[in-house]
Amino acid sequence: MIRAELPSYSQDPAALRRAFSVFPSGVVAILAEVDGRVQGIVASAFTVGVSTDPPLVSCAVQRTSTTWPVLQRASRLGVTVLADGQGTLARQIAGPDREHRFDGVPLRETGSSARFIDGSPLWLECRLYAEHPAGDHTIALLEVTALGTLPELEPLVFHRSDFRTLQLAQDDLE
Repeated sequence: MIRAELPSYSQDPAALRRAFSVFPSGVVAILAEVDGRVQGIVASAFTVGVSTDPPLVSCAVQRTSTTWPVLQRASRLGVTVLADGQGTLARQIAGPDREHRFDGVPLRETGSSARFIDGSPLWLECRLYAEHPAGDHTIALLEVTALGTLPELEPLVFHRSDFRTLQLAQDDLE
């Protein structure tokens, strides 16, 4: 066994974000229509399979978000796992221009307040199940009430502060 000495964490938020960026994650958009307007956030701190009974997923939302309190009022939230090639949409929805956030975004609706982005590998219609404080974020547990998949589509991946494409490892190609 090799003994490793890890440098102590210096409480530098930028260093911590760089370290966390080494771990790849999927990207989701959480959308709903509230008071006649589509509202939404983009998150990469998302976990599927938190529980199967009840069916729960989770998302970490910044406590400073002004959109999350609006989304909480929706009876149903649409969680879209973004597809490879939808990075521009992710940046647009997450961007500062609230008036044009959804311009040209191909939205789907199913009769509830949940909204989804078309052309994505997974849609989850959810209701807010519980929230738990977690430092500068809130962990939102969402109960899945309906779902749809297009498994032939590849997900968008966020890694080292950029969007990436999944590909088979070289060992899997042989």
